[in-house]
Amino acid sequence: MAPHILVCTDGSVYANSVYDHAAWAAKRLDGSLEILHVLDHQREHAESKDWSGNMVANAREDLLSQLAELDAQKSKILQKHGRNILETAKQAILDQGGPSPALTLRNGNFIDTISDVEKNADLLIIGKRGEAADFATMHLGANLERVIRGSKHPVLVTSRAYKPIEKVLIAYDGGSSAKKAVQHAAEGKLLKDLDILLLKVGPETEAHRKMLADAALVLEKAGCHVRTTIAPGEPEDVIVETVNREAIDLLVVGAYGHTKIRQFLVGSTTTALIRTCLIPLLMFR
Repeated sequence: MAPHILVCTDGSVYANSVYDHAAWAAKRLDGSLEILHVLDHQREHAESKDWSGNMVANAREDLLSQLAELDAQKSKILQKHGRNILETAKQAILDQGGPSPALTLRNGNFIDTISDVEKNADLLIIGKRGEAADFATMHLGANLERVIRGSKHPVLVTSRAYKPIEKVLIAYDGGSSAKKAVQHAAEGKLLKDLDILLLKVGPETEAHRKMLADAALVLEKAGCHVRTTIAPGEPEDVIVETVNREAIDLLVVGAYGHTKIRQFLVGSTTTALIRTCLIPLLMFR
């Protein structure tokens, strides 16, 4: 069965990059695409005012009736806007030579919707920032970390703009999620024929050399072109420095691991890594 890719969009500034990465992934995997846009009415209603104060009964009823009509009109406008976002996404993917995607418009909480819809997906694609992001402070999309933590599938977090992906860095710590990333690279089509650099952050010891050699062997047996390197220092600094020095196009990391890598990739430091790296990240649990 062909891999199924779930693509999340809110039509914001990262949307075009999301569509380009989706087309790239679908073509490499020979997979199907589903574009999801969620109308989160709960967030909008939370911003509504309470009009149930001291008013004449008839006036209050008349006002509440008018407000209900406004809500209905607003809902229709949001539905139309959502459908336009999905149609724009479909056309953008077709323009990049990707397959014709299924379009899904849902109402509800974004995280709850993702948990439900992603059950049939093999890969999830989402932009680094959404419509509510604060670009001045480089804050990330409000839901991004929750998606990464909660998703049962690999998550591709896209950069601001798409560029061809040829060089891949796998930050490897020997943990279960890192091993899953290596296995995915070896067995899947997404990273096939790309140049892969395996990085272990830490002192150069015999144990670390063997750890990398074992992982490299898995990739080499699958026909991957792979190099290995060990570098001491703080994981966040070393990874970003290696990305820049090696002109890496895609960073692959385990969202949960061991030792310092685990501390680095959980919580606020996850956000720091995604914010600092100007390239897409493929994250595994």
